[in-house]
Amino acid sequence: MRFSITTALIGAAVLISTVSADFYNRLNVNDTAFLFIDHQTGLFSLVDDYKPDAFVNNVMGLAETAKLFNASTILTTSREDGPNGELLPSLKKLFPDAPHIARPGQINAWDDPEFVKAVKNTGKKQLVISGIVTDVCVSFVALSAKKAGYEVFVVTDASGTFNDAVRDAAWLRMQAGGVQLMNWFAVACELGRDWRRDMAGMAALFAGRIPAYAHVMDSYNSAQAAAK
Repeated sequence: MRFSITTALIGAAVLISTVSADFYNRLNVNDTAFLFIDHQTGLFSLVDDYKPDAFVNNVMGLAETAKLFNASTILTTSREDGPNGELLPSLKKLFPDAPHIARPGQINAWDDPEFVKAVKNTGKKQLVISGIVTDVCVSFVALSAKKAGYEVFVVTDASGTFNDAVRDAAWLRMQAGGVQLMNWFAVACELGRDWRRDMAGMAALFAGRIPAYAHVMDSYNSAQAAAK
């Protein structure tokens, strides 16, 4: 098993944050907005810390989580008319009515007044952020939003960048700034909280995006059918 100095530092940062702050303030479905930052067709080619198919699956798993809970969602892109390309079509299709801020040039989306206005208009104080690339598009917005008074959660497996070392450095920087790191499955579970709220919806979400969970549901459905 690989164990790097960076991994040790990340673990230490997590430990420090848990003992020095009220770390576990849970996501609240009524106060959460999802920000999808620069998931653009051209930029996907820069992601090398996740396998391409797995990364797209994670992004869409997070998007379907936002859809399942009917959460406020904002899409933003940077220079769609250039090599960055258009927003991932499946993401755009899932949120046809969501605000889509096509930034003319700002690298940090928080520098775009229209984007900040869209975030403020949600009325939410907990921001779930993902994007490409982790060290720039995601980190810059996450740290800016945190400084502006929002509670910020970055979804690690729906954000990608050049390599593991760059990603780990970005994680450390965000953690040092008070940003919480989660994966999309944890986001869905924390918003759902209780299987009795919508077991069918959550089970379908997980089975559709996590192959191993599909087997769990196959087993459950077989047992239910046999019990009838």
